[in-house]
Amino acid sequence: MGDLFFNKIAGVIIGGILAILAITELGHMLVKSHAADELTAENTAYPVDWAALESGGSASQEAVVEGPTDYGLLLASADIGAGERVARRCQSCHNFENGGADGTGPHLWGVVGRAVASVAGFSYSEALNSLGGDWGYAELDGYLERPSAYAPGTAMTFAGLRDEGQRMDLIAYLRSLSDTPMALPDPLPADAPDAVEAAMTDAMDAVDMPAAQDATEPMEAAIDEAAPAELPNDGH
Repeated sequence: MGDLFFNKIAGVIIGGILAILAITELGHMLVKSHAADELTAENTAYPVDWAALESGGSASQEAVVEGPTDYGLLLASADIGAGERVARRCQSCHNFENGGADGTGPHLWGVVGRAVASVAGFSYSEALNSLGGDWGYAELDGYLERPSAYAPGTAMTFAGLRDEGQRMDLIAYLRSLSDTPMALPDPLPADAPDAVEAAMTDAMDAVDMPAAQDATEPMEAAIDEAAPAELPNDGH
């Protein structure tokens, strides 16, 4: 009798322990499954640009409106010494001395204001031969920023200068390589937007307003005729 009683007690205890272990393991499985579902949902969810939604559109789609480059202002404050240091990258291909021989590239003495592809005896690429024009400030700026984009097919392997300040310094240095440096352009007027508005106002003033008014009179008369007659006021 005593052994049977203790066996029952032991069975109840063991059963309880097994039940607790089973419940614990089940709980762990459920938690892992839920975490896996959350991780999968997070990894496969389509990325949302919340900042773009709050601002009403994607930042990459915003139009960037830039005005004309003020070469007069930028070049007046450029550092010729810094430009000479930038030019050292080009010494393996170009000569900067007055009367210097051409290298892999043409000599650059007097290049600012010089006609494109005009150094006698130098064999230019077809890209530069067909470019035409002169090496003005804007042209040099565009070419130095990314030669392959400005003159597709150019033989110059230089990748370009993305930094505008370095380009202005270099152009200022190249400008100094001349007995008669090309004149700097005047800085753009500070009231350039006002000048545009004034031009638009002048254009509007140039319109023949009396003639436009005469043209609308027949339309106004037709509208008056088509309008319903005013009902008499009988006091109601």
